[in-house]
Amino acid sequence: MYFFVTGGAGFLGAALSNRLARDGHQVRVIDDLSAGDPARLDERVLFTRGDVADRPKLWTLLQDVDCVYHLAARVLVSESILYPREYNKVNVGGAVSVMEAMRDAGVSRVVLASSGAIYGEQAHQPVQEDQPPNPQSPYAVSKLAAEYYVRTIGALWGIETVILRIFNAYGPGQNLPPSHPPAVPRFMHQALLGGSLVIFGGGGQTRDFVYVDDVVEALAAAATASDVDRRIINVGSGHETSINELVALTAAAAGRKADVLRSPAESGGVSRLCADISVARKLLGYEPRVGLAQGLRLTLERDPRFQR
Repeated sequence: MYFFVTGGAGFLGAALSNRLARDGHQVRVIDDLSAGDPARLDERVLFTRGDVADRPKLWTLLQDVDCVYHLAARVLVSESILYPREYNKVNVGGAVSVMEAMRDAGVSRVVLASSGAIYGEQAHQPVQEDQPPNPQSPYAVSKLAAEYYVRTIGALWGIETVILRIFNAYGPGQNLPPSHPPAVPRFMHQALLGGSLVIFGGGGQTRDFVYVDDVVEALAAAATASDVDRRIINVGSGHETSINELVALTAAAAGRKADVLRSPAESGGVSRLCADISVARKLLGYEPRVGLAQGLRLTLERDPRFQR
């Protein structure tokens, strides 16, 4: 098949693109390199530097494509609070731009990488796809708006749309920005340096951490699965882990004693979040294979930044 991956030089995008190329597919990638790195990509992947707002460029790259993966997005919750207009422009405007270009090029299916963040605070756990969204950051709002645009435009123009709400993905190659990086690489980096692991809030808040290879399995399956048009599907591990537990597991994987500092003045986000993955099991044949303890060890082994 011919695939087109937006944001394809990023953490998830590169892992997906390389998997598709290894499986013998033709893969084209566009990335503006704001967070991506083309060095991550297999030599068989055709890389183009560009912006998803550039519809003429998109239209050219979309010729003969069977399926689009739209992963290009800004993804830092804390950053979105400071710059909501930028998140609206990139995450919402980018999704609309890709859908317009797909319509004009005649592409038949899109898989949108959305986020479990759109659920926000929920009384019922694990969260199911039919629970009302409760976004609590501009990032989460932007991903929810992108979902609505993708499904609506897809229905109007006969484009099959599959939306995967991906929970807390982690693994080798995950970005480590200087401000508010994701929990797993932040804790791993600090543990290996012998620094303090800072926990925001009480540490009892829970998340669903899912290893990158498991996410890629779900993404790959979504391209050819049947009966998934206009479906929203959770992609997580199905296991709930507190931040305190994550710190302990990270320290154990790194073989270090954790020096923990707590910052109760800064919010740790929603109190609980875990994915119900029964729909993914049914529609995608999805079954996560890598538990958190194993995934942390694999991250240490496979990420050159963490080599000791």
